[in-house]
Amino acid sequence: MTRVLLLDPDAVRRDQLRRALNNSGLGTLERSDADGITPLELDGVDIVLSNAELPSGNAITLTSRLGTTPLILFTVDPNVRSAVAAMQLGAADYLAMPLEASELLASINRCVQRIASRPITDHRTARLGPMVGKCPVMLELFDQIKLAASLQSCVLIQGEPGSGKELVARAVHAQSARGARPMISLNCATIPPLLIESELFGTPSGGGEQRSGLVKEADGSTIFLDEISELTLDGQARLVRMLRDGDIHSIDSTIGPAVDVRLIAATHRDLRSLIDSGRFLAELYARLQTTTLTVPPLRERGGDVVELASRLLQRICHKLSKPEIKLSDAALSAIRSYDWPGNIRELENALERAVILCDRDVIETELLAIDWSRSPQRAQQTASDDADTETSLEGYFVKYVLDHQDTLTETEIANKLGISRKSLWERRQRLNIPRKRTHTRAPRRDGGG
Repeated sequence: MTRVLLLDPDAVRRDQLRRALNNSGLGTLERSDADGITPLELDGVDIVLSNAELPSGNAITLTSRLGTTPLILFTVDPNVRSAVAAMQLGAADYLAMPLEASELLASINRCVQRIASRPITDHRTARLGPMVGKCPVMLELFDQIKLAASLQSCVLIQGEPGSGKELVARAVHAQSARGARPMISLNCATIPPLLIESELFGTPSGGGEQRSGLVKEADGSTIFLDEISELTLDGQARLVRMLRDGDIHSIDSTIGPAVDVRLIAATHRDLRSLIDSGRFLAELYARLQTTTLTVPPLRERGGDVVELASRLLQRICHKLSKPEIKLSDAALSAIRSYDWPGNIRELENALERAVILCDRDVIETELLAIDWSRSPQRAQQTASDDADTETSLEGYFVKYVLDHQDTLTETEIANKLGISRKSLWERRQRLNIPRKRTHTRAPRRDGGG
Protein backbone atom coordinates (compact mmCIF):
# COMPACT_ATOMS: atom_id res chain seq x y z
CA MET A 1 0.00 0.00 0.00
CA THR A 2 1.28 3.46 -0.93
CA ARG A 3 1.71 5.52 2.25
CA VAL A 4 1.20 9.31 2.28
CA LEU A 5 2.37 11.65 5.05
CA LEU A 6 -0.21 14.44 5.31
CA LEU A 7 1.01 17.74 6.83
CA ASP A 8 -1.54 20.50 7.45
CA PRO A 9 -2.28 22.61 10.54
CA ASP A 10 -5.99 22.73 9.59
CA ALA A 11 -7.53 19.68 11.31
CA VAL A 12 -10.80 19.82 9.31
CA ARG A 13 -9.06 19.95 5.96
CA ARG A 14 -6.61 17.28 7.10
CA ASP A 15 -9.51 15.00 7.96
CA GLN A 16 -11.13 15.58 4.56
CA LEU A 17 -7.89 14.82 2.74
CA ARG A 18 -7.30 11.71 4.82
CA ARG A 19 -10.71 10.34 3.92
CA ALA A 20 -10.19 11.03 0.22
CA LEU A 21 -6.81 9.30 0.28
CA ASN A 22 -8.07 6.31 2.28
CA ASN A 23 -11.05 5.88 -0.05
CA SER A 24 -8.58 5.63 -2.92
CA GLY A 25 -6.68 2.79 -1.25
CA LEU A 26 -3.85 4.92 0.12
CA GLY A 27 -2.45 4.69 3.62
CA THR A 28 -1.99 7.94 5.57
CA LEU A 29 0.01 9.36 8.43
CA GLU A 30 -1.18 12.76 9.71
CA ARG A 31 0.68 15.58 11.41
CA SER A 32 -0.12 19.27 11.93
CA ASP A 33 3.48 20.30 11.40
CA ALA A 34 6.82 18.94 10.21
CA ASP A 35 8.48 19.65 13.56
CA GLY A 36 8.84 16.47 15.57
CA ILE A 37 8.64 14.15 12.57
CA THR A 38 11.27 11.49 13.16
CA PRO A 39 13.56 10.08 10.46
CA LEU A 40 11.87 6.73 11.05
CA GLU A 41 8.44 8.19 10.20
CA LEU A 42 9.81 9.80 7.06
CA ASP A 43 11.47 6.51 6.20
CA GLY A 44 8.10 4.78 6.35
CA VAL A 45 6.21 6.91 3.82
CA ASP A 46 6.25 6.97 0.02
CA ILE A 47 4.90 10.48 -0.64
CA VAL A 48 4.60 13.65 1.45
CA LEU A 49 1.55 15.88 0.86
CA SER A 50 2.00 19.17 2.69
CA ASN A 51 0.53 22.62 3.09
CA ALA A 52 3.19 24.98 1.72
CA GLU A 53 2.99 27.07 4.90
CA LEU A 54 3.40 25.17 8.16
CA PRO A 55 3.66 26.54 11.70
CA SER A 56 7.39 25.77 11.66
CA GLY A 57 7.95 27.55 8.34
CA ASN A 58 7.91 26.93 4.60
CA ALA A 59 7.40 23.24 3.82
CA ILE A 60 9.78 23.40 0.86
CA THR A 61 12.63 23.02 3.37
CA LEU A 62 11.46 19.43 3.77
CA THR A 63 13.16 18.51 0.50
CA SER A 64 16.53 18.41 2.27
CA ARG A 65 15.17 15.73 4.64
CA LEU A 66 13.18 13.65 2.17
CA GLY A 67 15.87 12.45 -0.22
CA THR A 68 14.07 10.82 -3.15
CA THR A 69 10.63 10.81 -1.47
CA PRO A 70 8.27 13.01 -3.59
CA LEU A 71 6.88 16.17 -1.98
CA ILE A 72 3.52 17.56 -3.17
CA LEU A 73 2.74 21.08 -1.93
CA PHE A 74 -0.65 22.80 -1.80
CA THR A 75 -1.35 26.43 -0.96
CA VAL A 76 -4.21 28.92 -0.53
CA ASP A 77 -2.10 31.64 -2.16
CA PRO A 78 -0.66 30.21 -5.38
CA ASN A 79 1.59 32.31 -7.58
CA VAL A 80 3.93 31.54 -10.44
CA ARG A 81 7.09 32.66 -8.67
CA SER A 82 6.47 30.38 -5.66
CA ALA A 83 5.54 27.48 -7.91
CA VAL A 84 8.72 27.82 -9.96
CA ALA A 85 10.85 28.10 -6.82
CA ALA A 86 9.22 25.02 -5.32
CA MET A 87 9.80 22.95 -8.44
CA GLN A 88 13.42 24.13 -8.69
CA LEU A 89 14.04 23.02 -5.11
CA GLY A 90 12.68 19.55 -5.84
CA ALA A 91 8.93 19.56 -5.15
CA ALA A 92 7.08 17.03 -7.28
CA ASP A 93 3.97 19.22 -7.67
CA TYR A 94 2.45 22.52 -6.54
CA LEU A 95 -1.35 22.59 -6.23
CA ALA A 96 -3.84 25.35 -5.48
CA MET A 97 -6.57 25.04 -2.86
CA PRO A 98 -9.32 24.06 -2.75
CA LEU A 99 -7.99 20.72 -3.89
CA GLU A 100 -10.00 18.80 -6.44
CA ALA A 101 -9.94 15.06 -5.63
CA SER A 102 -9.23 14.12 -9.24
CA GLU A 103 -6.34 16.59 -9.50
CA LEU A 104 -4.83 15.44 -6.20
CA LEU A 105 -5.06 11.73 -7.07
CA ALA A 106 -3.61 12.37 -10.52
CA SER A 107 -0.63 14.08 -8.90
CA ILE A 108 -0.17 11.21 -6.44
CA ASN A 109 -0.43 8.64 -9.24
CA ARG A 110 2.28 10.45 -11.17
CA CYS A 111 4.53 10.23 -8.13
CA VAL A 112 3.72 6.55 -7.64
CA GLN A 113 4.51 5.77 -11.27
CA ARG A 114 7.77 7.68 -10.99
CA ILE A 115 8.70 5.65 -7.89
CA ALA A 116 7.74 2.36 -9.54
CA SER A 117 9.75 3.10 -12.68
CA ARG A 118 12.80 4.37 -10.80
CA PRO A 119 15.76 2.03 -11.39
CA ILE A 120 17.02 0.36 -8.24
CA THR A 121 20.51 1.73 -8.72
CA ASP A 122 21.10 2.59 -5.10
CA HIS A 123 20.04 -0.66 -3.43
CA ARG A 124 23.62 -1.44 -2.48
CA THR A 125 23.48 1.43 -0.05
CA ALA A 126 21.85 -1.24 2.11
CA ARG A 127 18.16 -0.36 1.70
CA LEU A 128 15.22 -1.41 -0.42
CA GLY A 129 12.13 0.30 0.92
CA PRO A 130 11.85 -0.72 4.58
CA MET A 131 14.30 -3.60 4.07
CA VAL A 132 17.81 -3.28 5.49
CA GLY A 133 20.89 -5.26 4.60
CA LYS A 134 24.57 -4.99 3.65
CA CYS A 135 25.56 -8.65 3.72
CA PRO A 136 26.11 -10.50 0.41
CA VAL A 137 22.97 -12.64 0.69
CA MET A 138 20.76 -9.57 1.16
CA LEU A 139 22.40 -7.66 -1.68
CA GLU A 140 21.78 -10.68 -3.89
CA LEU A 141 18.15 -10.76 -2.73
CA PHE A 142 17.77 -7.07 -3.63
CA ASP A 143 18.94 -7.88 -7.16
CA GLN A 144 16.45 -10.73 -7.38
CA ILE A 145 13.63 -8.46 -6.17
CA LYS A 146 14.48 -5.98 -8.91
CA LEU A 147 14.33 -8.73 -11.52
CA ALA A 148 11.09 -10.21 -10.15
CA ALA A 149 9.47 -6.76 -10.13
CA SER A 150 10.16 -6.34 -13.85
CA LEU A 151 8.30 -9.55 -14.67
CA GLN A 152 4.60 -10.41 -14.61
CA SER A 153 4.94 -14.06 -13.55
CA CYS A 154 3.94 -15.56 -10.22
CA VAL A 155 6.48 -15.32 -7.41
CA LEU A 156 7.15 -17.86 -4.67
CA ILE A 157 8.92 -16.51 -1.58
CA GLN A 158 10.49 -19.09 0.71
CA GLY A 159 12.02 -18.58 4.12
CA GLU A 160 11.78 -19.40 7.79
CA PRO A 161 8.94 -17.98 9.90
CA GLY A 162 9.61 -14.39 10.88
CA SER A 163 12.30 -13.79 8.26
CA GLY A 164 10.44 -11.00 6.44
CA LYS A 165 8.71 -12.71 3.51
CA GLU A 166 5.87 -10.16 3.40
CA LEU A 167 8.38 -7.30 3.22
CA VAL A 168 9.91 -8.98 0.17
CA ALA A 169 6.46 -9.34 -1.40
CA ARG A 170 5.71 -5.67 -0.82
CA ALA A 171 9.07 -4.68 -2.33
CA VAL A 172 8.37 -6.75 -5.46
CA HIS A 173 4.90 -5.23 -5.80
CA ALA A 174 6.01 -1.64 -5.14
CA GLN A 175 8.72 -1.82 -7.79
CA SER A 176 6.44 -3.47 -10.36
CA ALA A 177 4.19 -1.88 -12.96
CA ARG A 178 1.27 -2.63 -10.61
CA GLY A 179 2.79 -0.64 -7.76
CA ALA A 180 0.34 2.24 -8.10
CA ARG A 181 -2.46 -0.05 -6.87
CA PRO A 182 -2.61 -1.41 -3.30
CA MET A 183 -1.42 -4.97 -2.78
CA ILE A 184 -4.04 -7.28 -1.23
CA SER A 185 -2.69 -9.62 1.46
CA LEU A 186 -4.04 -12.72 3.19
CA ASN A 187 -2.41 -15.17 5.58
CA CYS A 188 -3.97 -18.51 4.68
CA ALA A 189 -3.09 -19.97 8.08
CA THR A 190 -5.36 -17.50 9.89
CA ILE A 191 -8.60 -18.37 8.06
CA PRO A 192 -10.58 -21.56 8.81
CA PRO A 193 -10.48 -23.97 5.84
CA LEU A 194 -14.25 -23.79 5.34
CA LEU A 195 -14.15 -20.01 4.96
CA ILE A 196 -10.97 -19.38 3.02
CA GLU A 197 -12.47 -19.96 -0.45
CA SER A 198 -15.27 -17.44 0.12
CA GLU A 199 -12.70 -15.01 1.55
CA LEU A 200 -10.62 -15.30 -1.58
CA PHE A 201 -13.18 -15.79 -4.33
CA GLY A 202 -16.34 -14.36 -2.78
CA THR A 203 -19.80 -15.87 -2.52
CA PRO A 204 -22.08 -16.53 -5.49
CA SER A 205 -25.27 -14.58 -6.02
CA GLY A 206 -28.32 -16.20 -4.47
CA GLY A 207 -30.38 -16.00 -1.34
CA GLY A 208 -27.62 -14.65 0.85
CA GLU A 209 -25.41 -11.59 0.66
CA GLN A 210 -23.00 -11.61 -2.29
CA ARG A 211 -19.33 -10.82 -1.63
CA SER A 212 -16.74 -10.20 -4.32
CA GLY A 213 -13.73 -11.66 -2.48
CA LEU A 214 -10.12 -10.54 -2.19
CA VAL A 215 -9.06 -11.82 -5.62
CA LYS A 216 -11.65 -9.59 -7.28
CA GLU A 217 -10.44 -6.66 -5.16
CA ALA A 218 -6.91 -7.32 -6.44
CA ASP A 219 -7.96 -7.09 -10.10
CA GLY A 220 -5.25 -5.10 -11.88
CA SER A 221 -2.94 -5.42 -8.90
CA THR A 222 -1.19 -8.09 -6.81
CA ILE A 223 -2.49 -10.53 -4.23
CA PHE A 224 -0.08 -11.88 -1.64
CA LEU A 225 -0.95 -15.23 -0.03
CA ASP A 226 1.21 -15.96 2.97
CA GLU A 227 1.51 -19.60 4.09
CA ILE A 228 -0.09 -20.78 0.85
CA SER A 229 0.62 -24.35 1.93
CA GLU A 230 -2.41 -24.03 4.26
CA LEU A 231 -4.80 -23.38 1.38
CA THR A 232 -7.31 -26.19 0.73
CA LEU A 233 -6.97 -28.33 -2.39
CA ASP A 234 -10.21 -26.87 -3.77
CA GLY A 235 -8.85 -23.39 -3.18
CA GLN A 236 -5.61 -24.34 -4.91
CA ALA A 237 -7.54 -25.66 -7.91
CA ARG A 238 -9.46 -22.38 -8.19
CA LEU A 239 -6.19 -20.46 -8.02
CA VAL A 240 -4.85 -22.53 -10.90
CA ARG A 241 -7.98 -21.76 -12.89
CA MET A 242 -7.63 -18.07 -12.14
CA LEU A 243 -3.98 -18.05 -13.22
CA ARG A 244 -4.78 -20.00 -16.37
CA ASP A 245 -8.02 -18.36 -17.52
CA GLY A 246 -8.55 -15.33 -15.27
CA ASP A 247 -11.72 -17.05 -14.00
CA ILE A 248 -12.44 -16.83 -10.27
CA HIS A 249 -15.83 -18.58 -10.29
CA SER A 250 -16.45 -22.14 -9.18
CA ILE A 251 -16.82 -24.92 -11.74
CA ASP A 252 -20.63 -24.99 -11.58
CA SER A 253 -21.19 -21.24 -11.77
CA THR A 254 -21.60 -18.92 -14.70
CA ILE A 255 -18.30 -17.68 -16.06
CA GLY A 256 -17.93 -13.99 -15.31
CA PRO A 257 -15.46 -11.32 -16.41
CA ALA A 258 -11.82 -12.43 -16.26
CA VAL A 259 -9.54 -10.89 -13.66
CA ASP A 260 -5.97 -9.73 -14.09
CA VAL A 261 -4.17 -10.57 -10.85
CA ARG A 262 -0.52 -11.24 -10.16
CA LEU A 263 0.03 -13.85 -7.47
CA ILE A 264 2.86 -13.66 -4.94
CA ALA A 265 2.89 -16.53 -2.46
CA ALA A 266 5.03 -17.36 0.54
CA THR A 267 5.67 -20.41 2.67
CA HIS A 268 8.17 -21.80 5.15
CA ARG A 269 7.30 -25.40 4.20
CA ASP A 270 8.72 -27.70 1.53
CA LEU A 271 5.99 -27.68 -1.12
CA ARG A 272 7.54 -30.60 -3.02
CA SER A 273 7.12 -32.86 -0.01
CA LEU A 274 3.51 -31.67 0.29
CA ILE A 275 2.97 -32.60 -3.37
CA ASP A 276 4.29 -36.10 -2.65
CA SER A 277 1.82 -36.44 0.24
CA GLY A 278 -1.08 -35.18 -1.87
CA ARG A 279 -1.57 -31.93 0.02
CA PHE A 280 -0.42 -29.50 -2.66
CA LEU A 281 -1.16 -29.38 -6.37
CA ALA A 282 1.78 -29.92 -8.66
CA GLU A 283 0.26 -27.61 -11.28
CA LEU A 284 0.04 -24.72 -8.82
CA TYR A 285 3.61 -25.34 -7.69
CA ALA A 286 4.79 -25.35 -11.32
CA ARG A 287 3.25 -21.91 -11.85
CA LEU A 288 4.58 -20.52 -8.58
CA GLN A 289 8.17 -21.62 -8.99
CA THR A 290 8.58 -19.60 -12.20
CA THR A 291 10.25 -17.00 -10.00
CA THR A 292 11.48 -18.12 -6.60
CA LEU A 293 13.02 -15.85 -3.96
CA THR A 294 14.61 -17.16 -0.77
CA VAL A 295 14.78 -14.90 2.28
CA PRO A 296 17.89 -15.69 4.35
CA PRO A 297 17.42 -16.39 8.06
CA LEU A 298 18.74 -13.73 10.41
CA ARG A 299 21.62 -15.92 11.58
CA GLU A 300 23.09 -15.82 8.06
CA ARG A 301 23.03 -12.04 7.78
CA GLY A 302 26.13 -11.28 9.86
CA GLY A 303 26.39 -7.72 11.09
CA ASP A 304 23.01 -6.78 9.61
CA VAL A 305 21.41 -7.90 12.85
CA VAL A 306 22.94 -4.97 14.75
CA GLU A 307 21.68 -2.32 12.30
CA LEU A 308 18.31 -4.04 12.18
CA ALA A 309 18.09 -4.13 15.97
CA SER A 310 18.87 -0.41 16.16
CA ARG A 311 16.15 0.46 13.65
CA LEU A 312 13.60 -1.78 15.35
CA LEU A 313 14.48 -0.30 18.74
CA GLN A 314 13.94 3.23 17.43
CA ARG A 315 10.56 2.27 15.96
CA ILE A 316 9.45 0.49 19.14
CA CYS A 317 10.39 3.44 21.35
CA HIS A 318 8.36 5.73 19.10
CA LYS A 319 5.38 3.35 19.10
CA LEU A 320 5.41 3.07 22.89
CA SER A 321 6.03 6.82 23.35
CA LYS A 322 9.20 6.16 25.29
CA PRO A 323 12.38 8.27 25.16
CA GLU A 324 15.31 7.00 23.14
CA ILE A 325 16.87 3.87 24.62
CA LYS A 326 20.18 2.34 23.59
CA LEU A 327 21.55 -1.18 23.73
CA SER A 328 24.56 -1.75 25.97
CA ASP A 329 27.74 -3.25 24.51
CA ALA A 330 26.95 -6.52 26.27
CA ALA A 331 23.42 -6.56 24.84
CA LEU A 332 24.75 -5.90 21.33
CA SER A 333 27.24 -8.73 21.77
CA ALA A 334 24.44 -11.05 22.85
CA ILE A 335 22.31 -10.02 19.85
CA ARG A 336 25.21 -10.74 17.48
CA SER A 337 25.90 -14.12 19.10
CA TYR A 338 22.37 -15.47 19.27
CA ASP A 339 20.97 -17.60 16.42
CA TRP A 340 17.49 -15.99 16.44
CA PRO A 341 15.51 -19.10 15.44
CA GLY A 342 12.40 -16.88 15.27
CA ASN A 343 14.28 -14.43 13.02
CA ILE A 344 13.20 -10.77 12.77
CA ARG A 345 9.90 -11.43 14.53
CA GLU A 346 11.70 -12.88 17.55
CA LEU A 347 14.20 -10.01 17.58
CA GLU A 348 11.40 -7.44 17.48
CA ASN A 349 9.49 -9.20 20.27
CA ALA A 350 12.62 -9.37 22.44
CA LEU A 351 13.33 -5.67 21.93
CA GLU A 352 9.75 -4.63 22.62
CA ARG A 353 9.71 -6.62 25.85
CA ALA A 354 13.01 -5.03 26.86
CA VAL A 355 11.73 -1.51 26.14
CA ILE A 356 8.61 -2.12 28.23
CA LEU A 357 10.62 -3.41 31.19
CA CYS A 358 13.53 -0.98 30.95
CA ASP A 359 13.42 1.94 33.40
CA ARG A 360 16.76 3.40 32.33
CA ASP A 361 18.21 4.72 29.06
CA VAL A 362 20.23 1.57 28.34
CA ILE A 363 19.01 -1.97 27.74
CA GLU A 364 21.20 -4.63 29.31
CA THR A 365 21.39 -8.26 28.24
CA GLU A 366 19.10 -9.54 30.98
CA LEU A 367 16.12 -7.62 29.64
CA LEU A 368 16.37 -9.30 26.24
CA ALA A 369 15.46 -12.63 27.86
CA ILE A 370 17.31 -14.59 25.17
CA ASP A 371 16.79 -18.34 25.43
CA TRP A 372 20.28 -19.61 24.73
CA SER A 373 19.12 -23.23 24.94
CA ARG A 374 17.50 -22.71 21.53
CA SER A 375 20.81 -21.95 19.82
CA PRO A 376 23.53 -24.10 21.43
CA GLN A 377 25.65 -24.22 18.28
CA ARG A 378 26.10 -20.45 18.12
CA ALA A 379 26.76 -20.26 21.86
CA GLN A 380 29.53 -22.87 21.62
CA GLN A 381 31.03 -21.20 18.56
CA THR A 382 31.17 -17.81 20.24
CA ALA A 383 32.71 -19.28 23.37
CA SER A 384 35.48 -20.93 21.37
CA ASP A 385 36.15 -17.71 19.44
CA ASP A 386 36.41 -15.57 22.54
CA ALA A 387 37.10 -17.33 25.81
CA ASP A 388 36.55 -14.10 27.74
CA THR A 389 33.01 -13.59 26.40
CA GLU A 390 30.24 -15.50 28.11
CA THR A 391 27.55 -16.52 25.63
CA SER A 392 24.70 -17.38 27.93
CA LEU A 393 22.70 -15.01 30.06
CA GLU A 394 23.54 -17.01 33.16
CA GLY A 395 27.22 -17.05 32.27
CA TYR A 396 27.16 -13.29 31.71
CA PHE A 397 25.33 -12.82 35.01
CA VAL A 398 27.82 -14.91 37.00
CA LYS A 399 30.82 -13.18 35.43
CA TYR A 400 29.41 -9.70 35.96
CA VAL A 401 28.53 -10.31 39.62
CA LEU A 402 31.90 -11.89 40.44
CA ASP A 403 33.78 -9.11 38.66
CA HIS A 404 31.93 -6.25 40.38
CA GLN A 405 30.76 -7.44 43.79
CA ASP A 406 33.93 -6.10 45.49
CA THR A 407 33.44 -2.58 44.09
CA LEU A 408 29.66 -2.17 43.76
CA THR A 409 26.80 -2.48 46.20
CA GLU A 410 24.01 -4.99 45.60
CA THR A 411 21.72 -2.16 44.54
CA GLU A 412 24.29 -0.86 42.05
CA ILE A 413 24.85 -4.34 40.59
CA ALA A 414 21.11 -4.85 40.18
CA ASN A 415 20.74 -1.47 38.47
CA LYS A 416 23.61 -2.21 36.10
CA LEU A 417 22.00 -5.54 35.16
CA GLY A 418 18.59 -3.94 34.71
CA ILE A 419 16.92 -6.13 37.36
CA SER A 420 15.52 -5.66 40.84
CA ARG A 421 17.57 -6.31 43.96
CA LYS A 422 15.18 -9.15 44.84
CA SER A 423 15.82 -10.74 41.44
CA LEU A 424 19.56 -10.40 42.02
CA TRP A 425 19.27 -12.20 45.35
CA GLU A 426 17.14 -15.01 43.84
CA ARG A 427 19.62 -15.54 41.02
CA ARG A 428 22.51 -15.64 43.47
CA GLN A 429 20.74 -18.43 45.32
CA ARG A 430 19.89 -20.38 42.18
CA LEU A 431 23.35 -20.07 40.64
CA ASN A 432 25.14 -20.59 43.95
CA ILE A 433 26.98 -17.25 43.98
CA PRO A 434 27.49 -16.48 47.66
CA ARG A 435 27.40 -12.85 48.64
CA LYS A 436 30.61 -11.75 50.34
CA ARG A 437 30.09 -10.57 53.86
CA THR A 438 32.42 -8.77 56.25
CA HIS A 439 33.38 -10.59 59.42
CA THR A 440 33.56 -7.45 61.55
CA ARG A 441 30.32 -6.63 63.26
CA ALA A 442 29.42 -3.05 64.10
CA PRO A 443 29.00 -2.34 67.82
CA ARG A 444 25.50 -2.68 69.15
CA ARG A 445 23.72 0.57 69.88
CA ASP A 446 22.56 -0.67 73.31
CA GLY A 447 26.17 -1.06 74.35
CA GLY A 448 25.83 -4.82 74.66
CA GLY A 449 28.52 -7.28 73.66
